[in-house]
Amino acid sequence: MKPQETEDWSRKPEAVIPGKKSKAPSDAIVLFDGKNLDKWQKKGKDTPAAWKVKGKSFTVVPKSGAIETKQSFGDCQLHIEWNSPTKDVKAGKKGQGCGNSGIFLMGRYEVQVLNSFENETYYNGMAGSVYKQHIPLVNPTIAPGKWQAYDIIFTAPKFNADKSLKSPAYLTVFLNGVLVQNHAELKGPTEYIGHPSYKYHDAKVPLFLQDHSNEVSYRNIWIREL
Repeated sequence: MKPQETEDWSRKPEAVIPGKKSKAPSDAIVLFDGKNLDKWQKKGKDTPAAWKVKGKSFTVVPKSGAIETKQSFGDCQLHIEWNSPTKDVKAGKKGQGCGNSGIFLMGRYEVQVLNSFENETYYNGMAGSVYKQHIPLVNPTIAPGKWQAYDIIFTAPKFNADKSLKSPAYLTVFLNGVLVQNHAELKGPTEYIGHPSYKYHDAKVPLFLQDHSNEVSYRNIWIREL
């Protein structure tokens, strides 16, 4: 064969300008720009998100409820930065009660947010876990009060015409630049009690951030549809 016979010219990749220092690349949808929560709303309600925006980040207001994106997503790349409150440690909170929140892709599939720096809990419920399904490969978390970053690649589940499952969801997760989930196959939506199983849902669904009564903060959130 000639070298030219295995050259592929069928699809020219679109040029994308990468962001500097984890900022959004040119083709990303910025979900939080440090100014307001205009792209978010109270989960399940067509009302403004009640969490507090301050200093280019926003913080959970305990008992105000989860917030979700106004836009729906399926397959995606998500970047999101979070900070566990030091006040939980000072108050003696431990385990699941210390810096708890969560990132729910498609409103169902949770990547856990938790203070997992010198704070023991069940390992499939610590930071970096796919909640109650997959233990993280390692624990690269840092101390509360410091910003941490998730970079998440999510492949949404696919369903047949009869609404039966065609292919499961998958998650690849980097925490602070370290791989903690490597194309992990999800068994269904994450469940607090019982075993997960798939039920049909739309191809695109809003993602939400959990109010677990801890004042976790978030910043620099962007997403790329894949």
